[in-house]
Amino acid sequence: MTENWDVVVVGGGAAGLSAALVLGRAMRRTLVVDAGEPRNAPSAHLQGYLTRDGMSPAEFLAVGRAEIARYGVELVRDRAVDARGDAAGFTVELASGRSVRARQLVIATGLADELPAVPGLAERFGRDVVHCPYCHGWEVRDLPTGVLATSPLSAHQALMVTQWSKDVRLFLHELSESDLAAEDLRRLATAGVTLVPGRVGELVVADDRLTGVRLADGTVHEREVLYAAPRAVPRNDLLVRLGAQLRETPFGAYPVIDERGLTTVPGLWAAGNASGFAEQVVNAASRGYRAGAAINGELLFADLDGAARV
Repeated sequence: MTENWDVVVVGGGAAGLSAALVLGRAMRRTLVVDAGEPRNAPSAHLQGYLTRDGMSPAEFLAVGRAEIARYGVELVRDRAVDARGDAAGFTVELASGRSVRARQLVIATGLADELPAVPGLAERFGRDVVHCPYCHGWEVRDLPTGVLATSPLSAHQALMVTQWSKDVRLFLHELSESDLAAEDLRRLATAGVTLVPGRVGELVVADDRLTGVRLADGTVHEREVLYAAPRAVPRNDLLVRLGAQLRETPFGAYPVIDERGLTTVPGLWAAGNASGFAEQVVNAASRGYRAGAAINGELLFADLDGAARV
């Protein structure tokens, strides 16, 4: 039997919970489908979210789930594996075999981080291997810092990191100086960033903390922090299945949306990192709020117009 909802939200992170909170307070029958795979799970804390600075991601989600429950929103731990749309809305199939119908559908599935294949890196990710200075820079400020080059864009990352540490080394890894723009080389020199040629072989760890970066030739550079940019993999399968138009970016393919989060498919919305690469937790929550409010208006006016035609 297929269940009917006003809105189904696929994704139980900051964006999905925020949309659900707004919809619940608007007395919309709302279901959140949460696969339980938050991108920031490896991190001990989240930063830059006013009144929530330093809170653990797990606690943040627990508070959010409790808040939506107060307004009658149902959250189910399940995975959306398929979806199809028609003139009346959307049908979402869940891994458990459950089938749900929605007049409007929010995709807030975020993205996954594909880490560089350097031995020891994945085990330290979110601790002393980090990716965002705005998320972690304060906590690792003034420490001997490395940046692992994964593309020419890593030069920009190294320059940003100098705001938090004056001892920065850019490990070129699979790149050479000739891969970097002349302007970037000039800025790196001005900022005092040391370029380290050669492939990185592994991380050196002692007493459960990063102590160095070992090159393939055996040379060890003492470092206590390493920035490494993962490859962003958008979780856009449902958007593709439903025919949403995507736009290619240097960080993957994301849906074309308007300022509210509506995709090119009527009734289909995207929020948080499902809509773009650079959405931090606070931005994702904002996107979810905006989508939730817009969806409520869409449903309200659709019902009024439908009643007028009767």
